Amino acid sequence: MKWISWCLVILSALFSGCLKTDKGCPFRNVDIVAPVTQQQQIEAYLAANQLTAVKHSSGLYYQVVMPGSGLTPHLCSVVSVGYTGRLTNGNVFDQQQLISFDLGRVIEGWKKGLPLIQKGGRIKLYIPPALGYGSVDVKDGNNNVVIPANSILIFDVEMFEVN
Repeated sequence: MKWISWCLVILSALFSGCLKTDKGCPFRNVDIVAPVTQQQQIEAYLAANQLTAVKHSSGLYYQVVMPGSGLTPHLCSVVSVGYTGRLTNGNVFDQQQLISFDLGRVIEGWKKGLPLIQKGGRIKLYIPPALGYGSVDVKDGNNNVVIPANSILIFDVEMFEVN
C-alpha cells in the first residue's frame, strides 16, 4: 500500500503543473472544472446511495464531517493526514493512517478539497476523473490496475497537521 501511495503522489505531481510565484511557492492554482457528464455521474452515485454532498465550483463534491480549527492549508502547506481511498464499487485502493506531503503535489481534487477544512478536520471527497487521474489507469508494482481510468474517487480524509 505504501508503494501505491508514493506512486499516486508521483503521478499526481507529474499531472499537476507547477510554476514559481512571487511568494516563493512553486505551486499554482489550476482552474480545472470537471465536465458536466462527470459531475452528473457523481450526482447519480450520491442519489443512488442517498448521500448529500456540497458541490464545489470545480465539480468536486464534498461533505465536511468536522471542520477542525486552526490553520487552513494552502498549496505550499505540508499536511499530515490519514485517509481511505475507494472506488464507487466500494473497493479500497489505498489507505494510510499517517502520511505527510506538500499539498501542491497531489491530485487536483485534494488541492481543492483539503483547504475546505482546518487542522483536526475530517472531510469526505467525491472526486471526478478530471480532478483525479483522468483517463489513465493507475497500476501497482505487479502491473495490476488498482484505479481504472475515468474512475470517480472517494476519499475519507482526516487532517492531523498543517505546516
